[in-house]
Amino acid sequence: MRGMILFRGFLSILLIWLIIKPAIAQIYKTNHYNIKLSIVADRLNHPWGMAFLPDGSILVTERNNGSISIIENNGVVKPPIIGLPKTFISGQGGMLDVAIDPSFTLNNLIYFSYAEPSSNGAGTAVARGRLDSKNNKISNLKVIFRQFPKSRGGRHFGSRIAISSKGELFITVGDRGEYERVQSFKINRGQVIRLTRNGNIPIDNPFIGNPDYRSEIWSVGHRNPQGAAIHPDTGMLWINEHGARGGDEVNIVFPGRNYGWPIISYGTHYSGAKIGVGTHIDNMEQPIHYWDPSIAPSGMTFYTGEKFPKWQGNAFIGALKGRLLVRLKIKNNKVILEEHILRTLKARIRDVKNGPDGNLYILTDTNPGKIIKIEPVK
Repeated sequence: MRGMILFRGFLSILLIWLIIKPAIAQIYKTNHYNIKLSIVADRLNHPWGMAFLPDGSILVTERNNGSISIIENNGVVKPPIIGLPKTFISGQGGMLDVAIDPSFTLNNLIYFSYAEPSSNGAGTAVARGRLDSKNNKISNLKVIFRQFPKSRGGRHFGSRIAISSKGELFITVGDRGEYERVQSFKINRGQVIRLTRNGNIPIDNPFIGNPDYRSEIWSVGHRNPQGAAIHPDTGMLWINEHGARGGDEVNIVFPGRNYGWPIISYGTHYSGAKIGVGTHIDNMEQPIHYWDPSIAPSGMTFYTGEKFPKWQGNAFIGALKGRLLVRLKIKNNKVILEEHILRTLKARIRDVKNGPDGNLYILTDTNPGKIIKIEPVK
């Protein structure tokens, strides 16, 4: 009897350990490497974005909590940071992306995007503040961008933040499900926004002085861009965006260009009806890559580490519907190879980032969601 009690106690402890910190023991094969996964942190509520701090700890947003937390190097998730603004949590809305200032070691500034509530509905907003990681709080909070106007519903907020080597702040803004308003440029629907890091409008933005466009606009004609990254060699902004039924796109974003939504698309409406005039029209940009059927692309990065030398310069994109990680090999701004990785993990991959250790890190968009490290098998 005593042996049976001890055995049951052992099983209970084992079960609790598995629930708290499940292992991922499987080796995954790719075209160039065998890789292994390890869980950095779990029990996250639909994590959406992450950014590495200089000490190797990680800032992570949780969409459905409306929160940002610090994950320490030992994997401990600290309580949510104090001092964040109120967030609209519904559908795709909540706390979204996060990025650190290039001069963080001097100014401790972070930037984050979120769905901002008001009496008129909600819209994508970006704020910045000074992070006090020791006391787990943020101060000197300033909202530097608000999508205009706000609207009802919980769809298509975007929203990624990318900061160039020149200090340009790029923000992707979704169409809020109002595709018929995307080609109206006196409002913010389906755009890339470009600001200085203090929230001012750069004097060389493409539509400065044009009364038909808002001056913060960098590009137009997007649907729901949820991935953005700066190319490490060219310095150009790349984004990916959700199509409707098919037609997910990867675009290189040039100033003042129109990327066509909803006049051109490689997908169809969910009803099966044709979108706009088809796939091409003069004066509207073509994607450099697209998916049909849709994979629902999300976070994006260019690999720049040393652990995977054959992957240097490749783009990595998380896929939600596709439940995989996409690797794109690029040459002369063209995709020359696409590889699908981690299919058998069957996880909605929301974000992917380079780690300071040279490994890749992904977020899984579930509750509980995880931060997972990807490293080569030696």
